[in-house]
Amino acid sequence: MIRSEIIRDIAPVLCDQLVVCNIGLPSQELHLIDDQASNFYMLGTMGLSSSIGLGLALSQEKTVISIDGDGSILTNLGTLPTIANNVADNYILLIIDNGSYGSTGDQPTYAGKKTSLTAVARACGCKNVIECAAEETSEILQTAINNKKMTVIVAKCESGNIPVPVITKDPVVIRDRFMAEVARKDV
Repeated sequence: MIRSEIIRDIAPVLCDQLVVCNIGLPSQELHLIDDQASNFYMLGTMGLSSSIGLGLALSQEKTVISIDGDGSILTNLGTLPTIANNVADNYILLIIDNGSYGSTGDQPTYAGKKTSLTAVARACGCKNVIECAAEETSEILQTAINNKKMTVIVAKCESGNIPVPVITKDPVVIRDRFMAEVARKDV
């Protein structure tokens, strides 16, 4: 499985959640597969999906899922100790680890070599870290949502991209509709 196939599989699980999605192709894939007002698409700021998601989770009670990539996590390793030391049981970090910088041409990352992001997250103090095969991601994600415990999921998958259009929604529209979802009382 490749990243887009994981996103397709988890889309039904994401539909009632606040989602902050990583820059580039992951956001474009999620937008193509299942655009929702509750999805915040990162159009810039590589490596900050996890940080923004944690901040959002700490500021309110709804479940927040950050979808990040191994390349982005590696550009902002400070996010993992921050997550470990600021526990929000309504927060899930899903790292789709394809061992490459998928949005820039599939150059290999160190996570595709010797570096284990699962081991790094645990070493930073994250208590509930689960590594899974791509095919298990949807079930593991649903279980994490149901358990209501801060969870870091490292989903291992193949490198590869599908052709996707760029997101043409105005960033202000993306922000405003997401903020409206955050403010909704019935979610």
